Amino acid sequence: MDAVARRAIRGEGTTEIEWSRWPGLARLPAIAPQELVPQSARAVVVAPHPDDEVLSVGGLLALLADRGRPVEVIAVTDGTASHRGSTEWPVERLARTRPRESRKALHCLGLAIEPARLGLPDGGLKGLRALLAAELVSLLRPGDVVFTTWRQDGHPDHEATGEACALAAASTGARLVEVPVWGWHWSRPGDRRMPWQRAFRLPLSEEAVRRKRMAVKAFTSQLRRDASTGSGPVLRATTVQRAARPFEVVFL
Repeated sequence: MDAVARRAIRGEGTTEIEWSRWPGLARLPAIAPQELVPQSARAVVVAPHPDDEVLSVGGLLALLADRGRPVEVIAVTDGTASHRGSTEWPVERLARTRPRESRKALHCLGLAIEPARLGLPDGGLKGLRALLAAELVSLLRPGDVVFTTWRQDGHPDHEATGEACALAAASTGARLVEVPVWGWHWSRPGDRRMPWQRAFRLPLSEEAVRRKRMAVKAFTSQLRRDASTGSGPVLRATTVQRAARPFEVVFL
């Protein structure tokens, strides 16, 4: 079995109970928001799909909003491939709904901002890494801190976005911070495929956790069963439970 197959996203994945019982998470070195995003820096979150900005660093965004820190969100796709074959959620409806859900979620976090939308094809980023990197170079500034999905996250769009961000950050003098989203799904506690040596734990306040949970609920298209296909929610129960953690994990 090759490396990509070993990171396949199947079923419900590793439960949050399993993760919470692993002492390795508590042993990760803590990092504060001001260490991640210095006073003079802008936080730029590059999300492959609407909801990735919240699932990855929604708690951090709530903390930064409270501090009045500059935040930019870049939406790489509009998430129109989340319900393939659905008559309930055709592409046209998703193109309207998912950006609206993202705006509502950011409002829940305390951010009144409009994401920059690149409009690249959902599910097709693997072959567009160079184009995406070029787009990002035009949007980034030296000193930015770029938060994006981990380059080994398991979802092709997540991995391509992480790779493009790495190229763009190196070109512009920005700092790259990778965040696992689906990595928690296919890996296990202590899994050597996860770069624990680069992992830091960002503690969240109770209010930041509350706002992040509200923000996740804004993505109703991803939380409902699809009656037309019989498919369950795109965001599994395990994913939603992880979003309620009192911390976030980043790879530096």
